Amino acid sequence: MNRPHSRRIIQPATIASKQSRNRLMICLMLLAVFCVSAAYAVPHGPREQAKRIHDRIAGVPPTDIDLVYMADRISDGFPLEAAERATENSNFYNVTLKTHVAPWTNRDQSLFVPLNDYTATVIGMVYNGADFRDILSRNVIYTYTGTNPNVRDYNPSNNQHYEDIEAAGINIGEALKSNDFAGDTQQSKIGIPANAAAGVMTTRAAAEAFFAAGTNRAMFRFTLLNHMCVDLEQIQDATRIPDRIRQDVSRSPGGDSRIFMNSCISCHSGMDSLAGAFAYYNFNEDSGQLEYTTDGVQEKYRINSNNFPFGYLTVDDSWKNYWRTGPNQWLGWEAGMPAEGTGAASMGREIAHSEAFAQCHVKQVFKTVCLREPSNADDRGQISIMVGQFNQNHDLKEQFKLAAVHCMGDEVIN
Repeated sequence: MNRPHSRRIIQPATIASKQSRNRLMICLMLLAVFCVSAAYAVPHGPREQAKRIHDRIAGVPPTDIDLVYMADRISDGFPLEAAERATENSNFYNVTLKTHVAPWTNRDQSLFVPLNDYTATVIGMVYNGADFRDILSRNVIYTYTGTNPNVRDYNPSNNQHYEDIEAAGINIGEALKSNDFAGDTQQSKIGIPANAAAGVMTTRAAAEAFFAAGTNRAMFRFTLLNHMCVDLEQIQDATRIPDRIRQDVSRSPGGDSRIFMNSCISCHSGMDSLAGAFAYYNFNEDSGQLEYTTDGVQEKYRINSNNFPFGYLTVDDSWKNYWRTGPNQWLGWEAGMPAEGTGAASMGREIAHSEAFAQCHVKQVFKTVCLREPSNADDRGQISIMVGQFNQNHDLKEQFKLAAVHCMGDEVIN
């Protein structure tokens, strides 16, 4: 005989008890979230803002003395003076700036590369308040000049000098303050003529990364990426005359001339006319040195000449900026400067005096300090202020202060 199925009767009191327990669990979870948020969200008080500014500029916490001073300056309505105190910490140069510049020195745009003469030169110029636009044209290189026996002299054939600095634990900021890290000319250290020096573009690190093999177009492309924040695809312009496109560029890739007319010409007409400035440079991978010829154009400018024998034959280091007219006027080329010249330094000045150069470096600093891209109207207004300030004093260090003050009250998990 089959037994009937038993039915469990749930009493109303049991249901109410379960609901109460569920509500209690939800309340406890919300309380836990609130406590965690309260523990990690950055408040807006002067001390917290002072600590935020110091952390972001120097990369290390402030001392108690610095914290009190900076908080007082913020309370009194002078936050830029608080930020100035943070830039006086040697780790602004040894940590923050070193990390900020490192991606400019290699094709992978990696932070994780050894200190080198490119990075060191930028750090030194920022410390000395140099016109930052000169980083692409000035005849200067920064090296360690102290007496630490573990640091070998600068050698244009390798990077050992700078790797020794890091291995010896030398703080670049402290060395700059004591004049144990100083600028010298590139002809005395690298061995190139004074007229061949073009700021960081002619450091050994840049040469190894961008002048090795190839056709020297890499140096031009990465200079755009690092110092104008644009890549060639963003500034294609098929309306420029193609008279300086080199012989190695086929006018009918794959037998189809439309590819050249619709694609290749868009980049090469402007790029090749400017990259002629690098015609005398090469990185010798056997010797490990930057080479500069004084008796003719590097052979790499003549490779694959049979691709189109009627193309432009590079005979010197002259350049022209065809992007001063047409769609790429938006890059903001400075009025009154020549649209053509000879040599890398003059071409570097053309790039560094553009509005795109100022915008690029301001936005890079903003991201380094605020740990985010400009994302709203307030941020965009701040960028405009910073660009205006940069165009007045050309001081990159000032940009770190302005960005840190703008972001000192950000409500983010720290």
